Amino acid sequence: MNREDIEFKGEGDVTLRGWFYPAQNTTTPAPVIILVHGMSGVKEMHLDDYANVFAEAGLNAIAYDHQNFGDSDGTPRQELDPVLQYRDIRNAISYAIARPEVDGNRVGVWGTSFAGGHALMVAAIDKRVKAVVAQVPFVSGPETLVRLLRGDFLLHVRDNLAADRANRFHDGAPAMLPAVSPDPMGQAAMPQTDAYEWFTKTAALRAPNWKNEMTARSLELASEYDP
Repeated sequence: MNREDIEFKGEGDVTLRGWFYPAQNTTTPAPVIILVHGMSGVKEMHLDDYANVFAEAGLNAIAYDHQNFGDSDGTPRQELDPVLQYRDIRNAISYAIARPEVDGNRVGVWGTSFAGGHALMVAAIDKRVKAVVAQVPFVSGPETLVRLLRGDFLLHVRDNLAADRANRFHDGAPAMLPAVSPDPMGQAAMPQTDAYEWFTKTAALRAPNWKNEMTARSLELASEYDP
């Protein structure tokens, strides 16, 4: 595995960290693929596997952690802000095309799950992007919220989010909730049993810096996001 540790500036002058995978079997500037993970995910959760495949096929690849997660800087920790995340993809593109190995006229964005929505957003607004992959994309926050949560839970969740907003307005610490839960009736950003199994097993095998928590505001911000 041939890769370079990298860092670049994201929104708010926050330092983002990740890996650059140089294109193999090519001597000219090659295309680049920007790879980004979904809700609470970190780059060690198989983005490296995809990046290696792209590099072996003659494409440069960049995988990095969203701000507030993993190795990247940013606060509050474990807070998902979709607008900052898709703007940071555009910052990753700016970083990538400044590298001599990269053909700036051939840029692709690859996003999975929550970042699948980001890939669609960036491809729509950033004309430097010439190819896009949105794998099982998150496309509607309002619809996802009502489908993930039981109707009798929804009002309680919204009351808690309102209380958290009031607390933070008065400089209180952010409320936290699990990213995933073994109990499908428990409170979590992703209450599905298969999500719990995938995240916890993958973290145990290869991503010790993944944390099973997110700010409650992350859920509110996600519910507002409608790619």
